[in-house]
Amino acid sequence: MEKIYCQGCGVLIQTSSRKEPGYTPKSSLEKEDILCQRCFRLKHYNEIQDVSIKDDDFLQMVSSIRNADGLVVHVIDIFDVNGSLIKSLPRITGNNPIVLVGNKVDLLPKSTNKNQLIQWLRSSAKEAGIKVKDVFLISSIKGHGMEELTESMEDLRNDKDVYIVGTTNVGKSTFINRLIKQQTGHSDVITTSYFPGTTLGFIEIPLDGGASLIDTPGIVNKQQIAHYVSEQDLKLISPNKEIKARIYQLNNQQTLFIGGLARLDFIKGDRQSFVCYFSNQLPIHRTKLEKADELYKNQVGQLLSPPNEKTLEILPELTESSFRITEEKTDILFPGLGWVSIPGKDITVVAHSPKEVAVSVRKSLL
Repeated sequence: MEKIYCQGCGVLIQTSSRKEPGYTPKSSLEKEDILCQRCFRLKHYNEIQDVSIKDDDFLQMVSSIRNADGLVVHVIDIFDVNGSLIKSLPRITGNNPIVLVGNKVDLLPKSTNKNQLIQWLRSSAKEAGIKVKDVFLISSIKGHGMEELTESMEDLRNDKDVYIVGTTNVGKSTFINRLIKQQTGHSDVITTSYFPGTTLGFIEIPLDGGASLIDTPGIVNKQQIAHYVSEQDLKLISPNKEIKARIYQLNNQQTLFIGGLARLDFIKGDRQSFVCYFSNQLPIHRTKLEKADELYKNQVGQLLSPPNEKTLEILPELTESSFRITEEKTDILFPGLGWVSIPGKDITVVAHSPKEVAVSVRKSLL
């Protein structure tokens, strides 16, 4: 097949993979103006759809950001900060100012101290070498925090282009759709003002003063658990409403299974409260440590589920990470799943997670 490029964003058209850039059904190749599915849905249904692209490929694409003069808005998932914070962002953006946006704030318990969370996100960005102008907490689905964010973006962009960047599964597409509606008051602005992007894989949406809102493909980070579960299981592990803390009083030598996707062993220390923050649909099972290996072997995918059958085919084996907790109020973070908060100190735990998905600890958020 001769090379065909999307009339909208310029990406190379392909018909084999829906999740890769440039996908269009074979039937669309007969049309005069060929659009990739992402541009087609943008033009005809006013929807931004996310597509994924590998980090190295993305870096090759984004010299236009590094050499441009605009504002960069980095959208991250509050439930997966480590997996969704782009460590290579300074290489991508050059000297352009960055606004950090923590999405899905509506899913956190109402008791969450928002100011403390903002400061923690600011510190996390600084540790990753990312200097941010400001940090905002929003819900792209419900619209929380969007008005404050759009006002700040208008001030910071100075009539220049705005680049939206993020990894896959952070809700970037929903965020852009909400942003357009928030700024214009209309849901049909894309159809009436559709303007094709000129940079491979980017989509440009006109703003006032000749500038554009530029959507970039979501970067694939293979450390996100989302890449190792089925679509059905991803829905189960992704919260869709405010998460409810589940508290377990554990003695040492006891284990918590988070479905069959992760596990936390209490090895040493005094009796503790283990406060679990995961999707309300994700079951948690408590057992004795001495029985944990046998239980997993016999019950993964059954009593210990998810994973379902499809996930078991792609899920890496669980690997161990040992943590000696010396300070009070520590979170054990399972990227893409949630976290377990431990109020006490002087304890030892062992976390089990899929091989590619690294568990970490942090000072407790809540």
